[in-house]
Amino acid sequence: MSGRLMFLSACIHGSLWIRNHLQYGLPILGPQKETSGVATLSVLGLIVLTSLRLVRRLFYQAFFVVHILTFVAFFVTLRYHTLYSQPWIFPALAFFAADALLRFLRYRIKDARLSAPDELMTFVHIQDCDDGWLAGQHVQLRIFFSSRIFESHPFTILSPPPGRSYFNRSGMILAARVNGDWTRELNTYTRNEQDFSISASEKWTSDQRVDVPVHVMIDGPYGGSSVDLGQYETVLLVAGGSGATFTLGLLDDIVYRCVKAGRPDGERTTRIEFVWCIKSFDRIAWFAQMLADIATLAAGCSLEIYFSIFVTCLCDPEAVPFIPNCDVKLERPSVYMLLRETTGLSPPPSDAEEKKPLLIRSHGGGGVAVCASGPESLTVETRNAVARLGVRNALKLGGVVVHVESFAL
Repeated sequence: MSGRLMFLSACIHGSLWIRNHLQYGLPILGPQKETSGVATLSVLGLIVLTSLRLVRRLFYQAFFVVHILTFVAFFVTLRYHTLYSQPWIFPALAFFAADALLRFLRYRIKDARLSAPDELMTFVHIQDCDDGWLAGQHVQLRIFFSSRIFESHPFTILSPPPGRSYFNRSGMILAARVNGDWTRELNTYTRNEQDFSISASEKWTSDQRVDVPVHVMIDGPYGGSSVDLGQYETVLLVAGGSGATFTLGLLDDIVYRCVKAGRPDGERTTRIEFVWCIKSFDRIAWFAQMLADIATLAAGCSLEIYFSIFVTCLCDPEAVPFIPNCDVKLERPSVYMLLRETTGLSPPPSDAEEKKPLLIRSHGGGGVAVCASGPESLTVETRNAVARLGVRNALKLGGVVVHVESFAL
């Protein structure tokens, strides 16, 4: 937003300057001040155009390279345009250098192992990294493989640190869903290395998955959930596609605190509804084992956990693993109806006759926490669903809070 406001201000400044030159018959191009001013405005316009969402999504690498080059060119042309820019340029460069230095001090190079269960998902297990982050945070990941060593991308950490996780597994686990040229090449590289390892060793069978050793550089962690789920009686976690990496980490964290740690901070959570929207049935296998383990380990305790998986495409319907307390449906859900059903609210009058909620239960008024992650359409729908409840229902439930993570460029 600040860059676009600066471009708008530059356009106003340039248009008034051009009007002044036309009024008094002065040349617009030729003198250094005017020529460098047009060049500065052109560079700034190129930065704005290449940073549009459509360009970032379709040509991210081109956007990244052009952004770095034009960033330098903008300061150079601005310096030639006016001497008064010096007090504004060098402090900005100093802040940028300080940010780069602090990020460099946070960089850590670790050993990691890659595994690819299919052509759409790659898991990164970073070894000797057992603390220093919270559930729902993400890191900037750079993997030294092939020719893509200069690229880094953000990935959400799949689970809390081993000491605060229900699974107590060592290391940090990331999940990279194929969604661009970098993740696609990473998945292809991993599967090729796995196939080569299987063919080169007789002790492996074709059904066994061989991890591929690599070196990674991580920067972070950053972000995280702004909502403490333990302070609310009911929790609704909604994820779309690979957005489940965020909600899975939150689920693991709250289950550990309520079940294994014995509610050390007075956690009030009694019910969790985990909702996952995916395109095909075979993608359930990505996190099926984690969901099944959580459901099994939490069975018979004071915490109720229900899983709802919504599949939007009839692809491989036989590839549905068993997960306790899980319903798999072939439809696109309404987050608003899910929220009402989870909290025990009756459906709105217009829908009462058409659709009866699957579960009507009394709510203790201990508050509701809603967390959603995935495509922007899902996060926007979640925000609208919470707002649609209205003030009266929110007060009846003891308050409703929402936190969303949008997985988009």
